[in-house]
Amino acid sequence: MGKRILRSFFIGLVLLLSPVMAFASEADLKIPTLNPEQSALLIGGIGIAVLGLFFGFYQFQKVKKLRAHQSMLDVAQIIYETCKTYLVQQGKFLVVLFLCIGLCIAFYFGFLGDAGLGGVLLILAWTVIGILGSYSVAWYGIRMNTLANSRMAFASLERKPLKLLNIPLDAGMSIGVVLVCVELIMMLLILLFVPRELAGASFMGFAIGESLGASALRIAGGIFTKIADIGSDLMKIVFKIKEDDPRNPGVIADCTGDNAGDSVGPTADGFETYGVTGVALITFIVLAVDVSLQAHLLTWVFVMRVLMVLTSVAAFYINKAISRARYSDKDDLDFEQPLTSLVWITSILSIIGTYAVSYWMLGPTSGLALENQDIWFLLATIISFGTLGAALIPEVTKIFTSPKSTHVQEVVKASREGGASLNILSGLVAGNFSALWIGLVFVVLMFGAYFVSGFGLDTIMIYPSVFGFGLVAFGLMGMGPVTIAVDSYGPVTDNAQSIYELSLIEELPGGEKEIQKKFGFKPDFEKAKYYLEANDGAGNTFKATAKPVLIGTAVVGATTMIFSIILVIKNVLGVEPETILNLLNPYTILGFICGGAVIYWFTGASIQAVTTGAHSAVEYIKKNIQLDENASQAASTEKSKEVVKICTQYAQKGMVNIFIGIFSFAMAFACLSAPKNGNAPVSFFIAYLISIAVFGLYQAVFMANAGGCWDNAKKVVEVDLKAGGTPLHDASVVGDTVGDPFKDTSSVALNPIIKFTTLFGMLAMEIAITESFRDIAPTIGVIFLIIALFFARRSFYGMRIKKTE
Repeated sequence: MGKRILRSFFIGLVLLLSPVMAFASEADLKIPTLNPEQSALLIGGIGIAVLGLFFGFYQFQKVKKLRAHQSMLDVAQIIYETCKTYLVQQGKFLVVLFLCIGLCIAFYFGFLGDAGLGGVLLILAWTVIGILGSYSVAWYGIRMNTLANSRMAFASLERKPLKLLNIPLDAGMSIGVVLVCVELIMMLLILLFVPRELAGASFMGFAIGESLGASALRIAGGIFTKIADIGSDLMKIVFKIKEDDPRNPGVIADCTGDNAGDSVGPTADGFETYGVTGVALITFIVLAVDVSLQAHLLTWVFVMRVLMVLTSVAAFYINKAISRARYSDKDDLDFEQPLTSLVWITSILSIIGTYAVSYWMLGPTSGLALENQDIWFLLATIISFGTLGAALIPEVTKIFTSPKSTHVQEVVKASREGGASLNILSGLVAGNFSALWIGLVFVVLMFGAYFVSGFGLDTIMIYPSVFGFGLVAFGLMGMGPVTIAVDSYGPVTDNAQSIYELSLIEELPGGEKEIQKKFGFKPDFEKAKYYLEANDGAGNTFKATAKPVLIGTAVVGATTMIFSIILVIKNVLGVEPETILNLLNPYTILGFICGGAVIYWFTGASIQAVTTGAHSAVEYIKKNIQLDENASQAASTEKSKEVVKICTQYAQKGMVNIFIGIFSFAMAFACLSAPKNGNAPVSFFIAYLISIAVFGLYQAVFMANAGGCWDNAKKVVEVDLKAGGTPLHDASVVGDTVGDPFKDTSSVALNPIIKFTTLFGMLAMEIAITESFRDIAPTIGVIFLIIALFFARRSFYGMRIKKTE
């Protein structure tokens, strides 16, 4: 049903716009020609990226070769098979999305740019590559994580906590480095080998493709995982059973969801974030920088990206050596400490490398004109703000989400006497306070960029502060391999804990003797469970720390992309942007209000999909769980598949409503911004995009950190207080189920939503302000607004909980 609605909607869209698309104007992204030295340098960058892929695959094989008990390997394989089924289903969904968006792109570039059939096919090919890039790295992520989870579960029995640190970190670095290197290779191929007149359009097609893929995987994955998680967790209260009880049909689905939401989503999201940030900078350089410096700066940007891969891998090995020296003989360790040191070592190495490489490429020995030889220091400093921010933001986030933080302890204290009610209120407090402090961190970073840009960048570009904001986003994502690695740490630790319980390793006849004989050590079951619980808490914390970095990158990078739209307005309408883009223009205020409204609708729509799906999942689990003494203690594959089916169904149904709504709102507001009796209305859409970014930032940070706080409060109750099955535990579980869609559905999906809206907004605005289209633009805008409001309404009324007998 959802596919038919989506297909009909977009075919209607193309038919509606096809008569007028011929009159719009193409974004003037003419990529400069590189000289032989620059080309050779970037070809070397491709070589380093290929070596990065070998590093990632080496880590993959390293983890795969680790031994584990067959009972654990079997459970991990079941999880992977259900993940495969989910991803195949999502792949079919992406094909439908591409067919629809591809028609729009073909009309846009075919008519607007007169690219010809060959050019349009090339742009569409890069759009497909973008989608496949997001999809393939997501698949690699779940394969890596589902190999690591069983190995980690088994390693917990050895009483070697350092090994429990290294397994998920090795897996995470494999994912992070492969993700970034695949992205680099694709973008360098466009820069080096695509014809100059089509390279800019190919970058845009690639960015739209990866953004489309990430949006679908992130939103649907977030809905899926939290339906399964809530359905599984609530059984602990209803039936007073233990965490990850194999008799609970929701547990396998929850493990699948850990990968669908916490592995597939972040991996595709990270791939898209890294790429779209680069495209935003490329767009700015081509549109706003002096022509004589464009090739130099483009080469510098890509060399810096290659550098960050090298510094991340170097930091990984340095941190591993330090951890080995400090913890190899320890029986216990704080798993957060080595993860924190990895982030800081990477940040410091990256900053040092940034200054060194910038001096070499743009300094006195670079061959640039004498008056431009000081820009190396300015650019390196601005990037370093972002790189430092990528280490500072996790530190601030931990204040609100770490199991040892005052806010998490406050949630636990409030729950003792106040139950679930005060638990939830205290978590909301943590989320709100975190938005203040993390928001101020972004203000400091961006003000620093603005301040430094005023010391000479205005001589080589227009609006240098905007370029500075883009470089902050570049720096935030510069240490991407490590950011993704610590984010991927979480789903491995979470799944490992589940696999331990599902394997029934403690109840296997002769299991302890078998392990001693076959693997050469005596298992310690009690310590193993403690290690897994504690490590899961660290995983929760660092999943939380990566989210503000990714959402911050989207918001700061969106500023640069919005600038491109402003330049289009300036060139097409022949006006100075500041004369209409100001707070005295009432359309600006209206746009701000509409952007906030859409963010809050999206939040409600995504949580409603989780609520309705979780209701169906809980209903099924209650009817089919077998807890009598004669029932099998092992997990039922068939019942687990049914829960997975429920999760997938509601994830895709919710995704259809949300995606069409987001798309239609962007198209509607762009068309309603078309100038008719004066240019003032164009401010409406620009303000809308800025509002989407700003409201999205604070909503995402608030929800992510409130959810992280609730999650780790539950861990404190289970691990430190060992209070499972008590009223305190029940209260913490309720709080965690509220936080689940906060942190892993709505907040994380705002990142690709912001970027997709901005990318598509550039195309929509160009169409809207074209002279031949302005007269009918308001009519088209009203039509799309009706469509958007219909799906906004449907996202609740079409997803309501149905009455049951």
